[in-house]
Amino acid sequence: MTGALSRCACIPASVVLLCASVPALAASHVFLIQNSGWMEPFYTDPASPFKPLVAEIIMAATAPGDPMVLAAFNQGLPGAPSPRALLSLKVDPVPTRREVVKALAALEVAHKPGGTALADTDLNEAVGSAIGTALGGKPGLVWLVTNNRNSPNNDQATALRNRDFYQLIHRGDAISKALAFPLQMPVRGAQYRANGLMVYVFAVGAQGARELDALLLSGRLQRVITEPAARLKPLDRDTLRLVPRKVSDAPGVAFSMAPGGVLHADVDAGTRAPAAKIEWNLENTIYPYTIASAALGARSVLGGENRAIELASTQVSKLAPGKSAPLASTMQLPVTQLPGTWSLKAVTSAGSAYVLPGRIELQLSDQRLELSQDFRQRMATLFPGDPLPDIFTPPAQIKGSSVALPIEVRVHYGVGPLVAAIGAALALLGAAAAAMLAMARPRKAYVTVEDELRTMQARAGTVQPIYDKAGNKVAQLKTTLFGHQLTDLREGAQVRLGR
Repeated sequence: MTGALSRCACIPASVVLLCASVPALAASHVFLIQNSGWMEPFYTDPASPFKPLVAEIIMAATAPGDPMVLAAFNQGLPGAPSPRALLSLKVDPVPTRREVVKALAALEVAHKPGGTALADTDLNEAVGSAIGTALGGKPGLVWLVTNNRNSPNNDQATALRNRDFYQLIHRGDAISKALAFPLQMPVRGAQYRANGLMVYVFAVGAQGARELDALLLSGRLQRVITEPAARLKPLDRDTLRLVPRKVSDAPGVAFSMAPGGVLHADVDAGTRAPAAKIEWNLENTIYPYTIASAALGARSVLGGENRAIELASTQVSKLAPGKSAPLASTMQLPVTQLPGTWSLKAVTSAGSAYVLPGRIELQLSDQRLELSQDFRQRMATLFPGDPLPDIFTPPAQIKGSSVALPIEVRVHYGVGPLVAAIGAALALLGAAAAAMLAMARPRKAYVTVEDELRTMQARAGTVQPIYDKAGNKVAQLKTTLFGHQLTDLREGAQVRLGR
């Protein structure tokens, strides 16, 4: 299958309609594989693991049902369009692997039209075409496998071209998240030699970012690419991780980190401490950047309360990627929002926990990021002479970042209130049953009318007329749970209760 991804008229209809014909939840993938002249040793070295690695990345990144396009790219010229689609399909693991391997096996280093000169490279053209045409502007993931030599028309100003590529990533709104995986791969060809290559993944749109996060969380990709992902975008959020180490001055309160990244604060039902002193590990999660300096601020949003968290230090400096620094804080507990022991919420939560969700927000201002020296050295080894680190220079407009840590305050209630409530309910039921029996049982009432003793049968809640010897109504007998009484007594009538 051939056709230019950059020109709709040259693409098979199945490629153009790929994203529109699949369910909204399916991820769309475009895999761009560089085959310009600079890639010659990756294709011609008999020991090159390049193609097998690409096949494994494709199979790890996709899931059954995902639509995908596999394309080769260099630089588009008249008569030699780029990118060029090699394969388009919906993923079904067994046949897909065979088709991917077959398509890659036929891929060779490209030449310029009408001659023997090897093709040049245009990274911007390839990524732009993948986003605008293959994905049609819809969410998805664009994968780029390259040696980072961005040199259209054999332009040797690679630093300038890499900055153009950098602008496409950071300045454009289409790419919501971007990662890079530098991989070591020493290869030697007839004309060039190389020490490594780079695998980029660009998430297009918010849905694309969620798909990328889900892929990384699954661990499938990490089984193929063991190198840590270098983050290109975003650099203004999720740059730190808070891990609790110790809680003091708050008896009955314990903190722990759940596997999903949610902080659990387990509180005993009787705890009413106004605040907790918490010691954290503040970990830099923004590889490959060192947080050279930043000002810190924190707040807790719990149960409708928005409170500042007092920090022992409001500055962070020289925090390398993957490293952590201690941070002490005093955090106000939302005690006024927690149900009392005898509340309905406490009773219904007996034996489990009442959960109050919220979050801890950490803000970094006046943030200054620097590319770590270890990463610079690694890039110099993998790409000698290539000014690649300039691509990773943080944008000047990013002066801060934010981190949100989900937290659940869980109050554990014993079964005592529940048992007491059940006992009270049973007692009320018993009393109600006794009252009903009392109301249903007939009672004897003695009434004397004109010196005549009468015995009457009456149930609670009833009213009976009383007549004299002449048949005239002289009173009424009203019966309650507490006894009898005469009502509507006619004036001058000789009627009384009892003998």
